[in-house]
Amino acid sequence: MLVFQGIRPIKRSQIPSEVIAGLTLAGLAIPEVMGYTRIAGTPVITGLYTMLIPMLLFALFGSSRHLVVGADSATAAILAGALAGIVPKASHEYVALAGVLALMSAVFLLSARMVGLGFMADFLSRTVLIGFLTGVGVQVAFSQLSGMLGIGSLQQVATTNPYDLALSCAVIGAITATKKFSRQIPGALIAVAGAIIISHVFDLKAHGVEMIGSVPQGLPAIGLPDVHWSFGLLEKLLPAAFSMFVVILAQSAATSRAYAARYNESFSENVDLIGLGLANIGAALSGTFVVNGSPTKTQMVDSAGGRSQLSQIVTCAVVFLVLLFFTGLLAELPGAVLSAVVFLIGVELVDVRGMRKIFEQRPPEFWVALATAVAVVLIGVEQGIVLAVVLSLIEHVRRSYNSRNVVLAMDKKTGAWMPLPVTAPQQAEPGLLLYRFAHTMYYANAQQLFDQIVALTEQSGPPLSWFCIDASAVADVDFSSAETLRAIYDILNKKGIRLVWANVIDSVKLELDRYELTGLFGPEAFYKNIKDVLKAYLNK
Repeated sequence: MLVFQGIRPIKRSQIPSEVIAGLTLAGLAIPEVMGYTRIAGTPVITGLYTMLIPMLLFALFGSSRHLVVGADSATAAILAGALAGIVPKASHEYVALAGVLALMSAVFLLSARMVGLGFMADFLSRTVLIGFLTGVGVQVAFSQLSGMLGIGSLQQVATTNPYDLALSCAVIGAITATKKFSRQIPGALIAVAGAIIISHVFDLKAHGVEMIGSVPQGLPAIGLPDVHWSFGLLEKLLPAAFSMFVVILAQSAATSRAYAARYNESFSENVDLIGLGLANIGAALSGTFVVNGSPTKTQMVDSAGGRSQLSQIVTCAVVFLVLLFFTGLLAELPGAVLSAVVFLIGVELVDVRGMRKIFEQRPPEFWVALATAVAVVLIGVEQGIVLAVVLSLIEHVRRSYNSRNVVLAMDKKTGAWMPLPVTAPQQAEPGLLLYRFAHTMYYANAQQLFDQIVALTEQSGPPLSWFCIDASAVADVDFSSAETLRAIYDILNKKGIRLVWANVIDSVKLELDRYELTGLFGPEAFYKNIKDVLKAYLNK
């Protein structure tokens, strides 16, 4: 059943914990999603809309029991970058275009499900994801400084409003203090409620403090985004929609995997793609912006004891009540308060610990993460995510290009096989060399395969009779490497060296058959394992 996979089975004893977790998420996330509208450039009410229909649709149709779907800083930043300068922020046209982007992201997600592209989540490595989110954090935090100071831009810092500054510092202090005491305390909600009371009692508006103003009461109107649909519009928004798709895919899958592993549960990336796609369709039709799997909100629910999507349904019910009865309370909320909330969100995204860990354990990948972060800050979020994907692929190709191949020799005392460097080859038996290729054979490492085998046949002494390729790590052989193997066979054959294989898996053997290499090498050239190769060589 595609529906309720993230909810069923429901344990009656767990229901109270689910309700508490849902209430906790509402208390913690409502101020947060209102803050995300500052990043996205949309009206405050659209933040609440992300926690209604989109969250409910994923809770019903997703497979992960833990993933919370809602507004997210990374996709909100991509949205703001894509629409900057096209139409005024927070305008009706801006919200409509945000809905178009959500709809396009949904099309990408559902198309990925139809053609089985869930694996694309693996193409954004953890390294560049840390760098990307760190860059987003720096950009988001920096962008909120002017709002916290009550000025139009940082060039006007001399005209800082002391009331805005004091409010911002108080909010940051309150949220930070409550988090240190317990992350289950809704510090942001307390700060927002306190700021509204202070604003009303002391009439802060009269002191130049800007309020967010009236927030519409009631449920969102349902319908397609009100835009003039054209191919040109879709073409203009396509890069941003694809960038959002990549972030949604990678971040949601990584979060779902982490929590499924923590609780030894299964989930389906392809079913989650359906849930995420429907959630973004819901966002587009309900007048809000793109939604994503949120690691922070997922952790909020988990810390509060939630273990299924029932918690998110409770949260949706709370937001439903807020939209019907309590939006009027937000009119006297100072804008500086939301800026301070968003500033802290940005600071938390800056993963200094993660960057330091990468630097200590994998220095080359640290520079990839740093380059991604710098690109996001200096060039833009949309360009940063594209660079992140490209750098992930380059890093993968770099590692596979220089695969760590070895020569195998037996320890006469223990009888165990020892991997030795190809630069100092040792024969397994006089005239027999065992060479393990440690990666899939494809066009990028085909030359390395050729050069190493030729060099080993020339340097090895005494002269070789058999050369064995241990293919235990080879999962695929592409056309380029097949032609390289053909050339290697010709060279070895001219030298009177027999080419044999060990540990060839069935799928690779079928590929060699298709390339007509099995007939060239001879069916008798393939052995089940190295032990059989050694036995056949000694008995020849």
